[in-house]
Amino acid sequence: MVKNSGHSILVVDDDHDAGQNLGDILTDLGYQVDIATDPLVALKMAQEKNYDIALLDLKMPGMDGLTLARKLKEQRCSTILILTTAYANQDTLATAQRDGIWRVFSKPLDLQHVIPSLSEASRQPLVLLIEDDEDLCYSLTDLLQDQGYRVHFATEIDEALRCVRGSEFQVVLIDMRLPGGFGDEVCAKVRGISDQVRVVLSTGHRQEMEQRIQSALGAGADAVCYKPFQMAELLTTLQRLTTSLPPDSA
Repeated sequence: MVKNSGHSILVVDDDHDAGQNLGDILTDLGYQVDIATDPLVALKMAQEKNYDIALLDLKMPGMDGLTLARKLKEQRCSTILILTTAYANQDTLATAQRDGIWRVFSKPLDLQHVIPSLSEASRQPLVLLIEDDEDLCYSLTDLLQDQGYRVHFATEIDEALRCVRGSEFQVVLIDMRLPGGFGDEVCAKVRGISDQVRVVLSTGHRQEMEQRIQSALGAGADAVCYKPFQMAELLTTLQRLTTSLPPDSA
């Protein structure tokens, strides 16, 4: 197996031996690994340190892996969440997908499959959707993940700005009409947080929003994609923006 570049991983498993064995393997591969057997301890560890990846057992006393994943996501939007379980079923898989779990691996773990997946996840561009239509968010998430992007979405402005402050998103896709504000206003706030993130505006109200869109493009937004989305156009825009980032930002 190929050595990796030191991404930080939190392994959470109430089976001490299983967690330790996995941690030892990942450490040998070049990852920075911390191990917790208690979900509450894991939460405290994640408050004190930002983890790139969290490998979470599903069945644990006190708090299951899905609940822990949701809490970790609240603390840091960009953490790659991976669930490990001997009890996978369709309901679990569906819930995991909706909760932002990147992958679900069955136990006993097949490391020949798991290890390359960790490397793949850490290389994928990270996209934030700021959009109040949850159905559209889920649809876009599925489509973009199939194209090799990691995606998080926020339906409220305050939540979205918290995510931008706490994570290194490469692209933020902002709807122009949001509860409590307009996309150009959110774009300005995102730009105030980071001058590295690329901003794409979106709207289904082209004529109504045209003046705001042009103003935002003049003030630093990178592109606009109109609804209903033409996926080829959206994917071309995302590819152009993520490949134009400085090497240390991608």
